[in-house]
Amino acid sequence: MRFLAISLLLLGYTPASATVLDGQILRQSGNGEFVKLDTDRPFSVGDDTFDTCHLYAFDEDQNITLVEPIRVDISTAANKDRPMIPAGTVVASHYVFFDSLDGIHIGRVDFDAPILGIAAFQGTMAATDFLANTSVTYISTELRGLEEGDRVWIDEADPHRLWVYWAGSSPGDYIRVFTAQSDAAPMM
Repeated sequence: MRFLAISLLLLGYTPASATVLDGQILRQSGNGEFVKLDTDRPFSVGDDTFDTCHLYAFDEDQNITLVEPIRVDISTAANKDRPMIPAGTVVASHYVFFDSLDGIHIGRVDFDAPILGIAAFQGTMAATDFLANTSVTYISTELRGLEEGDRVWIDEADPHRLWVYWAGSSPGDYIRVFTAQSDAAPMM
């Protein structure tokens, strides 16, 4: 074991980012599962590129120090009156979506750091695109966000957990989740 640790150290090994830890669909009208996408392989998201009943998530830019505050649509219970993440905060960004032809999802996504806020509508998502993952192609960005009746919330008992209640149809439901600094990801 000691030999393995020394070998990895000499090879410049760095731990893989594991900021989206897990997820689960608890109830749905289709046959889907939670899928964490690997951003080491390029893909496109949006404009019905998936058309499945899966609940997807992937990590965007990690551990970025904000040079100016960002507005969020949903924040923690402690910050309900101040829907901003202040400048100087180190954030990790994540994209969560449901791109179904038709159906309802009730599910959760777990992160390795507490959730600070969520961009859930087109305007706040566009304003935070500077935190997008550069290996992902984002298409039909004007159609992102949640529709009337969709809900997303931060678990009050576990701030690492995001809950979704989404009724999906074309082009799907898309949000950006901001967590505190991830110890599993490198600083940028």
